Amino acid sequence: MSGSPAALALPVRRLVLWRHGRTEWNAAGRFQGRLDPPLDEVGRRQAVDAAPHLIASGALDGDTIVVSSDLDRAADTAGALTRLLGVPLRLDGRLREHGMGSWEGLTRDEVADRYPDQYADWLAGRPVRGRGGEEPEEVAARALAAVADLPAAPVAVVVTHGGTSGRLIERLLGLGPEQRRLFGPLANCAWSELREQSGAWRLIRHNAAVPTSPGPDGNGAGHRAPGASQELPVRSGANPEEGGAGSIGDADAAV
Repeated sequence: MSGSPAALALPVRRLVLWRHGRTEWNAAGRFQGRLDPPLDEVGRRQAVDAAPHLIASGALDGDTIVVSSDLDRAADTAGALTRLLGVPLRLDGRLREHGMGSWEGLTRDEVADRYPDQYADWLAGRPVRGRGGEEPEEVAARALAAVADLPAAPVAVVVTHGGTSGRLIERLLGLGPEQRRLFGPLANCAWSELREQSGAWRLIRHNAAVPTSPGPDGNGAGHRAPGASQELPVRSGANPEEGGAGSIGDADAAV
């Protein structure tokens, strides 16, 4: 699948994909999908700390378009950015997280216990059949349509989820299912930047975030240091939209 036709059709030539801040379900490794737990205290602080950093690193200004998933955890994250930029926040349900069907609300251990065959396929990177929800191609198509409907602008910040951002990156870069694990999933409040050049999209940065010092629990949720953004390590594991405890993924279940 080529990324070039999609690049030519979009009204922006630069995209910043920003994942929402942490929720209690992220911290617990619970699959979220299209359910809507709110940001926890750490997640709200992540959004406030990251927003000015995102503006500086992305050279964002009042001409920036900011569009968000309408799920509260994404919209509340986006609000920290639009308040600083002084621009309106657009909400679009097509940017919601990858629907996980019967897995939503469960932890990884609960999924492994109730649906061992599905869980084994998930761990192996095979298609997961029978859980309901959405196929990756459906997620990519709706997210791309949301971006395609934006007004023309030099840059758009798309505030969304781990799974949805992963599917959108894959579609823009023309990656197939067998290449899904080339990139690690976005961590909470981390972002990626893509630019269109000569009709094709290039990934300029991935998993950039505000540097942190370890928190009391050792998970990096402590003090956020001022200064340049850092790129988080790419880790192997489950598909980007289906992370869980012990990985930097979330989307549906994240840390």
